[in-house]
Amino acid sequence: MLAPPASPWRHNASVPTYRLTVEYDGTRYRGWQAQKNARTVAGELRSALAEAAGEVLDLGGAGRTDAGVHALAQTAHVRLARRIDPERLRRDVNDRLPPDIYLLGVAPESQRFHARHSALSRTYLYQISRRKTAFAKRFVWWVSRPLEAGRMRDAARLVAGRHDFALFCEKPDDQTSTTVVVDSVEVATDGALILVRLTASHFLWKMVRRIVGVLVRVGAGELRAPDLESLLRLRALPANRGSVAEWTAPPSGLFLERVTYPGDPPLPPIGPAFPVR
Repeated sequence: MLAPPASPWRHNASVPTYRLTVEYDGTRYRGWQAQKNARTVAGELRSALAEAAGEVLDLGGAGRTDAGVHALAQTAHVRLARRIDPERLRRDVNDRLPPDIYLLGVAPESQRFHARHSALSRTYLYQISRRKTAFAKRFVWWVSRPLEAGRMRDAARLVAGRHDFALFCEKPDDQTSTTVVVDSVEVATDGALILVRLTASHFLWKMVRRIVGVLVRVGAGELRAPDLESLLRLRALPANRGSVAEWTAPPSGLFLERVTYPGDPPLPPIGPAFPVR
């Protein structure tokens, strides 16, 4: 069988390449990645880019956020058939995007730049609300039972480091490896919110939401820190106590906060995407 022809830009250093920084409310979308017969963020962005700049040779994101997940600063690369002024491109694309997607920045990049492969780490922020909110419900998980943030913070320290997260992953058998090195996990309070922020080189499918789900169980007194340790050692809890998959946090509270590349400044202190006082 003949190999498929190489993409026209792969060996052409003159192909214009741009780094895009995108924010979006993921509520109406089936995630970032383009799919047939589904509305996605990448699909909307590609259409707007094509209308504004002509042929799009390649578009890729740093992370495949799931359906309903938001981004404060998703990073993508785009390779175009023609060169265009970055600020003009940003304005023209924003004119064509729906109101829940916004192109924050466009910067020229080396043709070798790849949003996913060039990244050093990804940071996700999760917002848990301790009260019902009429205005921020799309951006939080409201947990009605009392939560002890201190217990959650102590348990979160166990997550940092190198672990096999097979019990925290959807379809682990489809993964090349379920081992992930988590650089940091922070738990903080802000008004009515409990914030959880995780940074790692990469994350498995639903991994962040399942970690948050377990931390909420700890905060509610339904699990203890040793239970989390057992799960990180691939020892499932007795069937009558439930499973990690059952405790998956909803996508509404999850934000891709930042993708970090060589030379980027450090993360700012943890804070809310949308405060709930």
